[in-house]
Amino acid sequence: MTNAVVIGGAGQVLTEDEVTAFVGDALAGAGLEGKSVCVIVPDATRSCPLPLLLKAVTQALKGSQVTILVALGTHAAMTPEQLREHLGDDYPNVINHEWWKPETFADLGTIGPDRVGEISAEMLRDEVPVRLNRAVVEHDVALVVGPVFPHEVVGFSGGNKYFFPGVAGQEVIDFSHWLGALITSANIIGTPGITPVRALIDEAAALIPAEKLALSVVARSGTDSLHAIAFGDTVESWRAAAEISAQTHVRYLDRPVRRVVSVMPPKYADIWTAAKGFYKLEPVVADGGEVILYAPHVTQLAAMHPEIEQIGYHCRDYFLGQWEKFRDLHWGVLAHSTHLRGAGTWDPVSGEHLRVQVTLATGIPEDVVRGANLGYADPATVDLDAYEADADTFVVPNAGETLYRLKASVAG
Repeated sequence: MTNAVVIGGAGQVLTEDEVTAFVGDALAGAGLEGKSVCVIVPDATRSCPLPLLLKAVTQALKGSQVTILVALGTHAAMTPEQLREHLGDDYPNVINHEWWKPETFADLGTIGPDRVGEISAEMLRDEVPVRLNRAVVEHDVALVVGPVFPHEVVGFSGGNKYFFPGVAGQEVIDFSHWLGALITSANIIGTPGITPVRALIDEAAALIPAEKLALSVVARSGTDSLHAIAFGDTVESWRAAAEISAQTHVRYLDRPVRRVVSVMPPKYADIWTAAKGFYKLEPVVADGGEVILYAPHVTQLAAMHPEIEQIGYHCRDYFLGQWEKFRDLHWGVLAHSTHLRGAGTWDPVSGEHLRVQVTLATGIPEDVVRGANLGYADPATVDLDAYEADADTFVVPNAGETLYRLKASVAG
C-alpha cells in the first residue's frame, strides 16, 4: 500500500459512526484475514478516543490473532485499572512495553555510521543498534493506532515513531532524542516532512519484518473527538495526518509575549511529560521572557528518570561544551534537559546564559526545583484570573499539544 485513504480534515469533526465505519472498511480491505496483528497504541499522555478506535479495530479483526501493545517509550507502566479505562475494555493479550527488561527486545540489526552521518548531516556518526519489542516482530502485521501532533524531537509525532521510540530499545531512543536536541526543539518542532530524526526512525523501521500499517488520527486536542483519520502504510498514513495536524495544531500569534502560563492537564503526571507546556510555547516568548508551567498536581520531575535531578536543566551548549563530562549519561535524559531550557549559550568563563526563564508552579518541593536549575513559584500564589487580565501574559489552558508560533513576518 503506497497511498493513504483519508476521512475528515482540518476544521471537521467526525462522528462516532463515521469513525467506526471508516476503520471497519479500511481494515476489511487490507487483506488481514488469518494474519496475526500487533496493535500498537499510545499511553495516556496523548489525546485520542482510543476506546472508540480499539472497539472498531478489534471488531474488524475478530478473525485474527490480536495483541495490543502500549507504546510507553520510557514512561511508567500502566496498571490493569489504568489500562481498562484507557483502552475502554478488558481486552485479552494487552501488554505494556516493558522497556526496563532486556528480554523484551529482539535485535533487528544496526544502522551504520556512514548512513547515520548522511542522515544527520554529520552531526553524529555512530553505529546505532536497533532493538524492538519482540511482540512486533512475532506478528505478521504491526498496526499503529494513534494520534499525530507537533513534536519536539521529530517534527510531527506518529507513524513509525510508535516503533521508535515507542516500543524500542534504549539505544535508538537515546540517539534519536539527542539528534533532535542538537538540532534544537525550537528548530524541529512542527517541521513538516522528513526531518533528520524522522529519517533515522524510518531507517530503523525498514528493519522490521512485519507488514507496517497505521490508522493515524488527528485529534481535537483535549477531547475525544477526531478531525481526521488516515489509513495506509506507516509512512503515507503519517504523512497525510501530519499535513492535517499542521493546519489544526499550530496557532500563530502576531507578536512575541513576555510571559506564558501553561496550564497543564492531569494526563501529564510529571515534568518529563508536562514539559510539553514549554516546548509548544517557546517559539512565541520574547527574549528574556518567562514560561510558567502551572501544574499543582505534579510532584516529581521524572518518575522514571530520577537522574535529571542531579543533571538539572540546561541548554544544548552547556552539554556540548563539557561533553567529556556528560557523554556517558543517557542521551535521552540530556535531550529532555535541553528541551525544557530551550535556547541558550555556555562558555567556561561566563557560564550559561538562557534566552527564556522557566518557572515551575507545581507540587515539587522548592529545593528540588531550584536544584535542577529552574525557577520556583508556589502554585497557591498563582492567580490565573490576574494573569488573564495582564496584557503581557498569555495564559494557555490545556497546554501541551497545540504548538504556538509567530507569524512569519514577525519571526523572520
